Amino acid sequence: MAQQLQNITINAPAFFGLNTQDSPINLDSSFASIADNCVIDKSGRIAARKGWDEVSTNGSNVLGSSRGIETIFEFVKRDGTKIVFSAGNNKIFTGTTTLAEVTLPVGYSITANNWKIVSFNNDIYFFQRGHAALVSVAGSTTLVKVVDGSHYAPEANEVLAAYGRLWATDVTGNKHTVYWSDTLDGDDWHGGTAGSLDVTTVFPTGFDEITALAAHNGFLIIFGRKSILVYSGASSPASMTLTDTIEGVGCIERDSVQHTGTDLIFLSDSGVRSFGRTIQEKSMPMRDISRNVRNDLLALVSQQTDPIKSVYSADEAFYLLTLPNNSIVYCFDMRAPLQDGSHRATTWSALNPLALTVLDDGTIYIGKDSGIVKYNGYKDGTAEYQMRYFSHFLDFGNASNLKFLKKFELTIVGGKDTATTLNWAYDYSSGYSKQSFTFGASSIAEYGISEYNTSAEYSASILINRPKVNTSGSGEVITTGIEAQISGSAFSIQKIDIHALMGRLI
Repeated sequence: MAQQLQNITINAPAFFGLNTQDSPINLDSSFASIADNCVIDKSGRIAARKGWDEVSTNGSNVLGSSRGIETIFEFVKRDGTKIVFSAGNNKIFTGTTTLAEVTLPVGYSITANNWKIVSFNNDIYFFQRGHAALVSVAGSTTLVKVVDGSHYAPEANEVLAAYGRLWATDVTGNKHTVYWSDTLDGDDWHGGTAGSLDVTTVFPTGFDEITALAAHNGFLIIFGRKSILVYSGASSPASMTLTDTIEGVGCIERDSVQHTGTDLIFLSDSGVRSFGRTIQEKSMPMRDISRNVRNDLLALVSQQTDPIKSVYSADEAFYLLTLPNNSIVYCFDMRAPLQDGSHRATTWSALNPLALTVLDDGTIYIGKDSGIVKYNGYKDGTAEYQMRYFSHFLDFGNASNLKFLKKFELTIVGGKDTATTLNWAYDYSSGYSKQSFTFGASSIAEYGISEYNTSAEYSASILINRPKVNTSGSGEVITTGIEAQISGSAFSIQKIDIHALMGRLI
């Protein structure tokens, strides 16, 4: 008796993002084992990330053999004028298309490019460990030291502009004191209402060191490596009080802290965390955003020697975390958490950002070895890049039967002129069978023509490709994957239909 052909449909593949944390056996088919150079688009589909377009044209001339642009900051003046500051090759620049070196104080020497730059009271302040703080008055291209009379600002690695003053911490040899400037005067750190706070005795874990500062819901948040302190009344810091402490979770990277408007995201030694405050309950629950990729992420974090950077984009609805020594970026979709509180994760390779920032208009600027580029289009400069999606093991709901694959039907949105390879393998093998094909330039309907030789199946404003691929072989479990060479066109996977014949019990 002929066996019935059975079908498994993977709707919105990788809708739940990567899961490399749990056992791959019997994982939901909405998880992916590989999702590289991918994002989750606004329709919930796994899609190719955007590429980048060159912004600066003289990067090779001013950056030499250095790593590239390692810090970027956009300053918006009171009159609406916008100036982009960047740093690389132990220099500070202004400009976008042309990087122009600023004028530094006489005898001032820069030895690193890991600046923390903030805007305060229509001036721009530059802080970095082991360097005298600098200020650009009203966006001037001539920088001066931050000094009031004979008193200089602390040589801090972290600075925050909040509650009408500057806050600084993480000074060489003193990682337990927070300093603040006088009200509305970022140059004065010794007079007026300026002051400092030693938090040595209030760390809940005993010894700790401050790594980052943030302002959230009217509170001053002081991040240690192993704990977090929350102070209220920061508008009058001399009388502010310790409101809450969090033990066992802290921030390990200054530039991993991002404000989403309603929450804080940061990297801890247990993964990427969300710092949410429930005012009514006076509690501070923290979600583990990176739960589904935690071990892989932390293994890579432990290998980093160069600064880790991050950015949050409301327009793109993602939080990016760079791991520069491994040329990997983790992308966390921030639209909504999964049921366990984690967020959909994908990875990016080949982009290799050294710095990230979001401009006032929402554009994402990226620092690279060549200079400043922007997140845009579907090429990395002039080069194509590969998007990769691979499923976990699929058993059609029956692990005991042999399966004979007969046909794959893919529904791809976009993909104009995109070379694509379908992969499939059996029984936990990495020896994939492959079928390559290239979508046409105008494949609105199936195979580039209208279905049944009549009218087109889809509107011409939406590019839909629906290739069918005959397959062979058999096994108990199946793994499938799609590799696409992104070269100028958007590409997302709507659905994968797999037809198989169910064989005998094994």
